[in-house]
Amino acid sequence: MATPRERLVEALTVLKDLQDKGVNAVHTSEIPKSSIRTLLVKKGFLKEIIKGWYIPVDPTERPGDSTSWYTSYWEFCVKFLEYKYGAQWCISAEQSLQLHAGNYTVPLQLIIKSPQANNTLTNLPFNTTLFNLKAELPQAGLRMEQNGIRMYTLAGALIYASANTYARNPIDARTAASLIRDASELLPVLLDNGHTSIAGRLAGAFRNMGRDRIADNILGAMRSADYNVRESDPFVEKIEVKLSSRERSPYANRLRLMWQMMRPSVIRLFPPAPGIPKDKEAYLKHIDDVFITDAYHSLSIERYRVTPELIERVSSGTWDKDSNPEDQKQKDAMAARGYWQAFQKVKDTVSLILSGKNPGKQTDTDQPGWYRELFSPNVAAGILKASDLAGYRNNQVYITSSKHIPLNVDAVRDVMPVFFELLEEEQEASVRAVLGHFLFGFIHPYMDGNGRVARFLMNAMLASGGYPWTVIPVEQRNAYMAALEKASTERDIEPFAKFLAHLVEQEMKGKPEARLPKEE
Repeated sequence: MATPRERLVEALTVLKDLQDKGVNAVHTSEIPKSSIRTLLVKKGFLKEIIKGWYIPVDPTERPGDSTSWYTSYWEFCVKFLEYKYGAQWCISAEQSLQLHAGNYTVPLQLIIKSPQANNTLTNLPFNTTLFNLKAELPQAGLRMEQNGIRMYTLAGALIYASANTYARNPIDARTAASLIRDASELLPVLLDNGHTSIAGRLAGAFRNMGRDRIADNILGAMRSADYNVRESDPFVEKIEVKLSSRERSPYANRLRLMWQMMRPSVIRLFPPAPGIPKDKEAYLKHIDDVFITDAYHSLSIERYRVTPELIERVSSGTWDKDSNPEDQKQKDAMAARGYWQAFQKVKDTVSLILSGKNPGKQTDTDQPGWYRELFSPNVAAGILKASDLAGYRNNQVYITSSKHIPLNVDAVRDVMPVFFELLEEEQEASVRAVLGHFLFGFIHPYMDGNGRVARFLMNAMLASGGYPWTVIPVEQRNAYMAALEKASTERDIEPFAKFLAHLVEQEMKGKPEARLPKEE
């Protein structure tokens, strides 16, 4: 009889074989032996989503942690729907529009159209659902498949998404519309189906975006076919931002739209910038003075177990990875050492900004060095490979417990130049700080260290307006993460802007909220 250990090894081997094949959603038929399924669930390597369906999970994942579900969501939905409906399904035009805009945020409810559906709800983890809508599929020319997801084409999504989509989700709607190069991409469907009200709405949308030629061609073609079309603008407001119709990746245009639509809230909520300090050396000395507090809180936010004493040893030079085996092995010490090295580089950047260098341009030049210093101790100790310092990531990453899925690898390289252009062009230091931090984390350009670099970037941008160096307290981690999640998934920057504005105001009053823990 096999021992418990042997049974677990057998079960894990079965799971590994599936994962090696790229399987991230498991049907009962793929692990037909119930004893293996039961053991994997019991040991925390497999989680049942609905009857007969499972996803692999990390056994160290905390109870209630949504990470494994959100990272598996789209793959699970595709496999489940293929099993249920074969090829006879398609997500809604509204959700298709969001995907065309590069928005893969996990929705609370995904509407599925299928002639085989019966208007029922499928409940999924963490209050997510599938609504199975009994409906005919869009005509063949308006359907496509992307990453296994059966969806409307770009033209189909823009045409058949509801008018409310444009008003409630203007960033995605504008981003998707910016990918249309000519009215001829839309007109065949509009003309053949006599979609007069939709044609008027699309004409108004393109005119709102400053693309009068497309708007005029839509109206002209429809009227030439003897349709009576009344133009109507579906957007609530007009946004003055240049979007390139030659940009075939939606991500760059989406980033510009997010920046432009969020900046007024930041300006309204943030205290006025004090201006570049006259005493540069005093400002830099204050940065040195706050280092231990900053490092303790920033590293603790990332779940490192660090103490002020460890940080003091690192910054004073008594930490020694060569002669002290414990220092060499300790992951937390490596993080503290890397943070100290990166902090010095950030301070150099701040010094140049205070001397008149453009904040965005200088940070673009310097931040790869911040990242390298952050992780070079791990390379020196053999924990990471030298190639891990190469720069932007080459794999997909996910954020713990977040519905937001960071940009894919190709998109990262599309948007990072645009990100730094926006920082360089922005006149308000508060906007550079708030949106710089938020969007850096939204993009998540590195495999690790994104939060630390984002906070460094925030403080470099605060310095450009003379605001004091501001530490985000680990005690407020939940509020901090919730505000970032709201901005990422709902495009609502106000909670994050208010959160940072309050901390900055307290720093300006000499009443910082982040302190070191009291000695026991």
